[in-house]
Amino acid sequence: MNPAVPKKIMEWESPRTGVGVRAAYEHPFIVRACHWLNSVALLVLIASGLRIYLAFPSFGPKIPQHNFVIIPKQLTIGGWLGGALQWHFTFLWIYIATGVIYVGYEIFSRNLRQVLFVPRDIRGVWPMARHYFLFGAKPELLEPYNPLQKLAYTSAILLGILSVLTGLVLLSPVQFSFLGILMGGFHMARVWHFLIMIAFLLFLGGHLVMVILHGWNNFVSMLTGWKKDPEYLS
Repeated sequence: MNPAVPKKIMEWESPRTGVGVRAAYEHPFIVRACHWLNSVALLVLIASGLRIYLAFPSFGPKIPQHNFVIIPKQLTIGGWLGGALQWHFTFLWIYIATGVIYVGYEIFSRNLRQVLFVPRDIRGVWPMARHYFLFGAKPELLEPYNPLQKLAYTSAILLGILSVLTGLVLLSPVQFSFLGILMGGFHMARVWHFLIMIAFLLFLGGHLVMVILHGWNNFVSMLTGWKKDPEYLS
């Protein structure tokens, strides 16, 4: 049996249709809790981070200042620089804590095999992308997540780590000067932090599309932990 396939499986007969139903326990409680808390924290960090960025919308020296892009205030949280910083630092701890708990649990429970992108998944990325975006034939699904999903989720974990590292440089450039040097200096750390935010926004958009395409059962599984009639059990 594929080690990525959940071991907890239930089978019963639907009283309404008389048809057999199978369900797999894909998402333990701690994974679901971290998922939702981290998602909320990430959205608040993005919105408050944009407000912080508006205080100095440039990636170069302040004199002369060349604004890169102006973000509508309606998309931000905090109202002003001080308020945005309070939101940002409060939810930063929720973001870090849930991220650490999630990754730690996934590693020690060996549940990480469900979402971790490994070399054997490379050959499955293009067929899945062709199915999603070019209406190609749907490849057979043998585990909870297809290669394209695993690539996205593994990338999200790496983006989370990089967001914290670049954020540390912005928070305390002197204390974390060694990280700043690796990133090309303080101004470049701001650029990397901004680019990571854009990558997260792209991930969230793709994630929502995948949730819609995979149907209601896929969404419910992140609420209850159980997914009814997953393809890999058929």
